Amino acid sequence: MKLKPLGDRVLVKPAPKEEKTATGLYISSGAQEKPQKGTVVAVGAGRLDESGNRIPLDVKKGDEVFYGKFGGNDIKIDGEDYLLLRSDDVYAIIEK
Repeated sequence: MKLKPLGDRVLVKPAPKEEKTATGLYISSGAQEKPQKGTVVAVGAGRLDESGNRIPLDVKKGDEVFYGKFGGNDIKIDGEDYLLLRSDDVYAIIEK
């Protein structure tokens, strides 16, 4: 299945949950925090301003991003978990 986000929405594949602490202790699945970074899989065309002009998004497919902890909607596509966010919920692009 393919999914094309509309408007200013961004589809993100969340990074895997951390299973170990920095010191090597294993974290139980119930205590693992929801990841706040992931990879952009698809983007919408951008939102419209008051004049009807399209405002492009700051992110593109393949960007690694940080996003808000409580933003977006969890969705499952072909058995894999994704997050559908508004572009305003994306806080930063991770540059390498």
